[in-house]
Amino acid sequence: MSKQESNAGKTKKYQEREQVPTTIDLLIAKLADKSDETRKSTRESLIATGEPAVPALIEALDHSDHLVRWEAAKALGQIRAPMSAPSMVKALHDKAFDVRWLAAEGLIALGKEAVVPLLKELVRNSENPWLREGAHHVLSHFAGSDMNIEHHDLSHPVQSTELRELLKPLVSALDSVEPSIDVPRAVKKALELMHLDDYGGPDSK
Repeated sequence: MSKQESNAGKTKKYQEREQVPTTIDLLIAKLADKSDETRKSTRESLIATGEPAVPALIEALDHSDHLVRWEAAKALGQIRAPMSAPSMVKALHDKAFDVRWLAAEGLIALGKEAVVPLLKELVRNSENPWLREGAHHVLSHFAGSDMNIEHHDLSHPVQSTELRELLKPLVSALDSVEPSIDVPRAVKKALELMHLDDYGGPDSK
């Protein structure tokens, strides 16, 4: 093979790599399509793409179109990339209930990777009722409070006993009469037991 042919091959491979973001961007744009079938097939293509699609899907969680946010949350919940956890936590603030529900389901599917980002957000915004509602949905699963619910038994990972015991007091705080007061205390205690500071960063030792 000549040097010219080798360089041409490298150029072709580079161009193919450069086409990936463009393809993903085109798919993201199609998530706003009014056709249910088009959106579903587009979402399935993004899920099949996997982690390379995650940054664009994270951006789509802030889209003005409710359909786009819904599809993005659904896709991220299927891909289960740990990098999506903080953005899925922020989606628990979404004005649309169905987007918040999908974000919570996606966080449950992520497993323990979702716990610290969620606790950090609760420290900052424990007064937000939508966040508390979503956190209760997620943490009830992690604390083992909904293990008898068939949906979660079949679709979500079972958490460790250690994690269950750690988070049970926090679920109780979310159920309390004054959650805006009780939740920050319970979160800080949980983070302390996890050897993390209030904002989720490692303690220096």
